[in-house]
Order: sequence, then C-alpha cells, then structure tokens
Amino acid sequence: MKAINSLLLVILALVVIVGTMSVFVVGERELAIKFRFGEVVRADYEPGVHFKLPFINTVSKFDDRILTLDNRPEEFLTAEKKNVIVDFFVKWQITEPVRFYRATLGGQEIVAEQRLLEIMKDGLRAEFAQRTVQQVVSAERTEIMNIASQAAQDAAREFGISIIDVRVKRVELPGDVSASVYDRMITERSRVAAQLRAEGAEAAERIRAGVDRERTVIISSAFRDAEQVRGEGDARAAEIYAKAYNRDPDFYSFHRSLEAYQRSIGSNDILVLEPENEFFRFFGNKSGRR
Repeated sequence: MKAINSLLLVILALVVIVGTMSVFVVGERELAIKFRFGEVVRADYEPGVHFKLPFINTVSKFDDRILTLDNRPEEFLTAEKKNVIVDFFVKWQITEPVRFYRATLGGQEIVAEQRLLEIMKDGLRAEFAQRTVQQVVSAERTEIMNIASQAAQDAAREFGISIIDVRVKRVELPGDVSASVYDRMITERSRVAAQLRAEGAEAAERIRAGVDRERTVIISSAFRDAEQVRGEGDARAAEIYAKAYNRDPDFYSFHRSLEAYQRSIGSNDILVLEPENEFFRFFGNKSGRR
C-alpha cells in the first residue's frame, strides 16, 4: 500500500511539473516567442495564459516597454577639425521580436544597445563633420539630431527595433576649443558692433546735414520775407514822407528838425557847430529863415 501511495505521489508530482511546464504567461509589458527545438513557431502572443509542449517547446520573453540607452559623453569631430563633447540618449523599443532575437544573439539587450549605439555614433559623426563648431552649438543641433535619428531609424529596423526619440542633453567644447570659439564670437560681435556704430554715425550725419540745410532754408526764407516787408515799409514811409512834404514843406522841415533836436540835444555826446549852422536855423527864427 505504501508503495502504491508513493507511486501516486510521484505520478501526481510529475503531472504537476508537466502541467507547470506546459503553461506560460505573457505579461502586458512583454513580447514572447515560442520555439520548437530552436525553430521559431509563433511570435504573436497576446497578454495572458498560453500553452506549450514540455521539453519540445521553449519560450523567450522580451521587454515591450520603451527602453532608454543613456550613452556616456562622446567626442565628435567638426568640419573645422575640432572636437565637441556630446552627451545624448536614445529611446527605443522592440517591435519585431523574431528579427530582434536573430540579430542580437538570442535577444540580448546589451548587444542591441551596442549596435544601436554604433549606428547613432556613425550618424552623428557624419552630421557633425559637415558643420562648424558654431553651427553645432547653435540652433542647428535639433536639425542634426533629427537627421541622425532618421538615419538610425532606417538601420535599426534590420534589428527589429524602432527608435522613439533621440535627445542631446548637452554639447560641450574642450577647453582649448572653447577659448577659440569665444574669441571668435567676441571678434564677430565686435565687428557687428563697429558696423552698427558706423551706420548710426552715418545716419546721424545725414540727419544733421538735413536739419542744417532745412535751418538754412528757413533762415534764408525768413530773411527774404523780412527784407521784403522792410522794403515795403520803407517804401510806404517814403511815400508818406513825400506826401507830407509836398503838402507843407515848411512844417515838414520844422518837424524833422525837432526830431533831430530831440535825438541830439541832452545826450552825453558833445556837438560842436557854428551858431550860423543850418542845424540851428529854427532857434533864431521859427520860420527857419535867416
């Protein structure tokens, strides 16, 4: 009886073991490939419980999540034969598990990352070699990463991988290159500043010359108008004087003499004249006759 019980226990254990080996679970974040003696049988499993034949079928699982390849800083040569230090990372995902398994020595992620890294470095090296240091550290960085990402995307499909995103964390220059670039930027900015100053001085001179010309024209026009008004006034005064003289020459002469006396007599100036001078003719006779 004990022997029978032991045999039943062994059989039960074998059934449990075989049953366990016949079931495998594919998680929500996993991809699975089933093999039959090393040959791929199926690779399109949905998440859930699935079955296989023990000792005949084997299952390999791969991560279906977006993975990150964070590379250490690399040096790339620019068109000026100067090195720049680039720190970047790549977001990638397994999209074709069978191709990935065959291309990475049995689905090894480290092998996939090494190959993906070489692809990215080759693309970046080609792009950096076509640009100067100033272009690399400026707005063209985004364009460089887009071009390299597209080139790497095409190459990564051969490994069953899809590149989700490529980002540059920083681009730095070695110490000697940084000093050279900064000196060049200072020189360029100084040249631009000198050009702007020269253009500003030229514009100021142009404005100043225009203002001086306008001022001269205004003064000339005002002087012309003043002379014209003065001439008209003198003409009008002469006309009035002439009419007054023609109406009563004696009174006109007497009035003008009084004005002359008023302007000359009583001032601090000294006037030396003979008593019989024409200037004093109204002093002896109110009619002015001698």
